[in-house]
Amino acid sequence: MKKWISVLMITTITLFMLGACAQTEAQQNTDYEGTKKMVIDLLKTDEGKKAFHELIAQEDMREELVMDSAFVKQTIQETLTSDEGKAYWQEVMKDPEFAKAFAESMQEENEKILKSLMKDPSYQQMMMDILKDPQMGEQALELMKSKEYREQIMAIMSESMESPYFAAKMTDLMSKAIEKQGKSESANNENGEE
Repeated sequence: MKKWISVLMITTITLFMLGACAQTEAQQNTDYEGTKKMVIDLLKTDEGKKAFHELIAQEDMREELVMDSAFVKQTIQETLTSDEGKAYWQEVMKDPEFAKAFAESMQEENEKILKSLMKDPSYQQMMMDILKDPQMGEQALELMKSKEYREQIMAIMSESMESPYFAAKMTDLMSKAIEKQGKSESANNENGEE
């Protein structure tokens, strides 16, 4: 009889614990959904955004985010190919400072690609075919005659003239030309005097 009472008590305790576990699991599920909603709501507030920006600003956190290159690659691909991504990049590229920095960051890689293409015989042949095409020559000539092309050339020349590098280069070239002219006039005078 004691044996049956012990078995009955163990069974009751086991059933009680199983019921408690089941209830706890349901509560945990509800707590998870509530916690998830609360976290999302917190992140949408100004304080949440500020905290997130501060977290991202930490050097070690940025390194960890950048380390997952597969995720970054997939995110960039999805961002660039979406309609919103295309609109965003078109808007961002209107900023001259950003466009310049972006172009400079890509310049080395673009040069490598172009140089490798220039060595590729099939690419060379394709370029030659394009340049030999009479229609291409006519289009180029027509383009050069256009008012827009001339205005663009004038704008490029004006922009170049304002560049300190270009001005220094032109000054150097003019100095060399004047020096060369002076030497040839001296040589002519010496030859004429003799």
